[in-house]
Amino acid sequence: MTNHDFGLIGLAVMGQNLVLNVESRGFRVAVFNRTGSVTREFVAAHPGKAMFGATTLEEFVGSLARPRKIMIMVKAGAAVDAVIDSLVPLLDKDDIVIDGGNSLYTDTERRDERLRGLGLRFIGAGVSGGEEGARKGPAIMPGGPASTWEVMRPIFEAIAARAEGEPCVTHIGPGGSGHYVKMIHNGIEYGDMQLICEAYHLFKSAGFSASELAEVFTAWNDGDLESYLIQITAEIFRQTDPETGLPLVDLILDAAGQKGTGKWTLQSAIDNGVVISTIHAAVEARILSSMKERRVAASRIFDRPAESITARDKAALVGMVHDALYASKIVSYAQGLDLIATMSREKGWNLDLSRIAAIWRGGCIIRAKFLNPITEAYRADPSLENLMFAPFFRDALNRSQQRWREVVSMAALAGIPVPSFAASLAYYDSFRSAVLPANLLQAQRDFFGAHTYERTDRPRGEWFHTRWPEVAD
Repeated sequence: MTNHDFGLIGLAVMGQNLVLNVESRGFRVAVFNRTGSVTREFVAAHPGKAMFGATTLEEFVGSLARPRKIMIMVKAGAAVDAVIDSLVPLLDKDDIVIDGGNSLYTDTERRDERLRGLGLRFIGAGVSGGEEGARKGPAIMPGGPASTWEVMRPIFEAIAARAEGEPCVTHIGPGGSGHYVKMIHNGIEYGDMQLICEAYHLFKSAGFSASELAEVFTAWNDGDLESYLIQITAEIFRQTDPETGLPLVDLILDAAGQKGTGKWTLQSAIDNGVVISTIHAAVEARILSSMKERRVAASRIFDRPAESITARDKAALVGMVHDALYASKIVSYAQGLDLIATMSREKGWNLDLSRIAAIWRGGCIIRAKFLNPITEAYRADPSLENLMFAPFFRDALNRSQQRWREVVSMAALAGIPVPSFAASLAYYDSFRSAVLPANLLQAQRDFFGAHTYERTDRPRGEWFHTRWPEVAD
């Protein structure tokens, strides 16, 4: 058979669910997995589906209608290159290869250049939504030539989630832009998760039970903090351990993992001179959490503050932490979108931030009510310099900033780490400051390294150097 509409390589859980999603939309699908038993078991488990399980790569490629559309769902890195190397001799001009994993965007650009030189087409497509999203509708961020997007558009739009009637997929831009935007999405996800964890830490320190926390997050999910992450957090607090009857969250070790996209986001921010302090703090918080043994040892030798958080009025504390979380979330998204905009200018990608925010409203891990006003802000002003300047978010920050400060202060006095709350507030205060102490910093740099400085009483762009006095060793 050579009439299958779509092929997928890599039948881990995400790949399996994407295949079932594509098939359920009326497309005929061919699948292949390096371990043949996985292919056979998957196809056998879904009888009656318009699905063909190939036993060899040659059989898989031969079963696809031209131009062939082949999606790779394997671990990022060398595994993707290995699959591409195996595919290339079997493909014909204008066949399309899609990498749907979390690949580094520079790897995507390298692969795109290589396949383009062979007359083939390549798409680096970020896919977000986890296992459930893959099956029911993810957010998809494809990058590559617009002409290739048009070929894939019917399938991508059919399988994507929908938000306000619009499919949560759009052509992001050329080259590696799709995987780049997915990388920043993941960085923002790091920030969101850490901010929620800091809210939890504050509440737990104030004596909230798991059932009370479930009620708080359920109520938040009915308001302006409505999001997938807030929703699942409420469900986590409701889960009890069947053996002990205790809240399951209290039995999970406090050592978090990460897969690398957060680190890549930080590296890109440094390369582009963009501040993403909220995300940076979130990445570092995960690293610190993994140092469990050292933290336990340190807890035995370092004093903690005498003060603690007491919540005689729990409703008041919930309101304060809500405002701190919402304001910090604004800062985190402002930083992430600033990095996307900066990279877009640097690479000439011409990315549309309103469309990017719009497709994040459904299917993906950071889907949230919060993304509606972000979409509207960039539609109203495509050249918006920073999300915080949009009237909706400016007003929200002005309303929240006092209680945000109180939460960070309260945490500091009680010795409770809130690195992303604090980093967000520091960014906000630095961003809104017409004058910062960098004048002293420039004087120091000129003193020891003759790096020169500008003056407040002269036009920008004029540089000066002072012959500073010698300092004895």
